[in-house]
Amino acid sequence: MVTKKYLDQLTYEKTGAAIEVYKQLGPGLLESVYHQCLKKEFHLRNLGFTSEMLVNLSFKGMPIDTQIVAIFQ
Repeated sequence: MVTKKYLDQLTYEKTGAAIEVYKQLGPGLLESVYHQCLKKEFHLRNLGFTSEMLVNLSFKGMPIDTQIVAIFQ
């Protein structure tokens, strides 16, 4: 069972990883650079995640193929 405490801890750990990447790289880079570094940081911290999952959606009735990045498990 997933508890609030577990989700709070997971959120704290994932946010900490994102802050660490930002502190190391600073602002102004492409999203793809932050994405690759965040994947490395999650790996270093043994944090599970799934990256670049396909999501089917539509925009104004037209199908859009897109990817959503760094979804955790």
